[in-house]
Amino acid sequence: MSFEVEVGFASDRGPRTGNEDFAGAAFAPRGAEGRGLIAAIADGVSGGGRGMEAAQTTVMGLLGDYFATPETWETTVALDRLISAQNSWLADHNRRRQGPGQEGGAALTTLTALALQGQTWTLAHVGDSRAWLLREAQPLQLLSADHALAHPDLRSRLTRAVGLDLQVQVDYTQGEVRVGDSFVLTTDGVHGVLKPAQLAALAAGGDAQAASQALVDAALAAGTRDNATALLIRVRGIDARQLRDELADGRRLDPPGPLKVGDLLDGYAITARVADTGVHRVYQARDSGTQALVAIKTLNPARAADPEERAMLAHEAWLGLRVGASGAPGFVTVHPRRADASALYTVFDWHPGRTLEQMLAQRRRPTVAELVEAAGAWSRALGRLHRMGVLHRDLKPGNLHLGDDGCWRLLDLGVAVSGRERAAQRVLHAGTPSFINPEQWSGAPADAASDLFALGVTLYLWLTGRLPYGEVEPYQSGRYRRDAQAPARIRPDVPIWLDHLLMKAIARDPRLRFESAEELLLALERGASRPVNAPPPTPLLRRDSAALLKLGLTVSLLFNALLVVWLLFLPH
Repeated sequence: MSFEVEVGFASDRGPRTGNEDFAGAAFAPRGAEGRGLIAAIADGVSGGGRGMEAAQTTVMGLLGDYFATPETWETTVALDRLISAQNSWLADHNRRRQGPGQEGGAALTTLTALALQGQTWTLAHVGDSRAWLLREAQPLQLLSADHALAHPDLRSRLTRAVGLDLQVQVDYTQGEVRVGDSFVLTTDGVHGVLKPAQLAALAAGGDAQAASQALVDAALAAGTRDNATALLIRVRGIDARQLRDELADGRRLDPPGPLKVGDLLDGYAITARVADTGVHRVYQARDSGTQALVAIKTLNPARAADPEERAMLAHEAWLGLRVGASGAPGFVTVHPRRADASALYTVFDWHPGRTLEQMLAQRRRPTVAELVEAAGAWSRALGRLHRMGVLHRDLKPGNLHLGDDGCWRLLDLGVAVSGRERAAQRVLHAGTPSFINPEQWSGAPADAASDLFALGVTLYLWLTGRLPYGEVEPYQSGRYRRDAQAPARIRPDVPIWLDHLLMKAIARDPRLRFESAEELLLALERGASRPVNAPPPTPLLRRDSAALLKLGLTVSLLFNALLVVWLLFLPH
């Protein structure tokens, strides 16, 4: 079922000379419909005369920027960063207005924002505007708590507002969305004069637009002394493909048993077994509906009972749907799980071709042009991941695929982290030992620099046929007691600019490496026109912290040996 809502809005200045309320709603852009809807209502504080400015900029800024945040950000993270940025901007302007020679008062506003995504609603709230939930066969539920001090004259003094302080404390609440739910956002000009029972009765009648207008009209008839604004959202349909739904499927469904060629799985005819890592199995299959080839990834039956492996497969499916959305270059498109799926598995597009690992086995070294073209494609894909807040954590030749269509694709997000994964996956020491950066061997967590280092090691290996710091077995710890040999000394045809670029990418000191995938891509595109500098040799004491002790011990042994020779064999 697609995500579908009905929105209604009404506002009136009431007995005031101006209307300082502001509200609005925005739907996700085309191609990202699964991100749902963001709605907000704000009541500007009129004491300083700039309430409308504060309310309008706050709501419009939130609606305009919400869908520009990475899809992988948790909803509360996206809301918190946007509201905090708007609060800092308003607070700074208010501080400047209080300086000598400045006119006008502070620009403050309340804010109640509601994000609907999939089967979840998320509320962000500051001030005394309110959010209500009207659900069938249940009483009207107040979702927010006022941040105000009540006064005898029935007016309120806000204890929290956007723009009031340099930092704003926002209340966040989340819950489940159901078809038929109605969310009502109101300013105090409405709920200050209407009782909850009246609100519920008016919100339930007619379509969303008629109901919101009825709320405002009723507030005016009841003698409100403030601006009156109501924003009503009715949920007609929901999208079931969100992370919590994937995780629920991971708990509910069992992986399929061993499949052989010719078997059917929910309309997919198995045509080949591609891989079995002991944790996952990958099959090639044909969709009986479209006749297109697909790849099916599921758990090995031996891992079927492991809840963490199930959760990681569900997270990979959710992440793949967003990273590879709309056929994004550099990634494999993930198919949404069918509503009638009988087992736990993930379906990907099938692309004939070879992985870099298979190409390395043929021992044909790439030309400089081939390597630079591939490195550019990998850097773009990695940059997209990092901008979305995702770390791959296992970049290596086996996860880089060159399709017969000439496109490089980044495979396997099974151990990737996005900030939405379970804690067990986050602390998992992921990656292939020979491609892990020195910082992780010292106990540092994986970060974007880890992916960039692994990319540099992969490029070095493909170009030279050697690992820059040697093979590291899974049971070993990485040792970086020497600097890598310059690629130009192994392959004399490597230009000096590329030699310096690769040495910078795999430098032992993280401060000497590229800071982002975009910086690496820029260096590749500039090539010899603006070459980067090679990192200087690493001092011995930094390569081996015990070197000074070893040197002192050697000198001591030599001195003692000379002393023994002098005492025993030389005349005194």
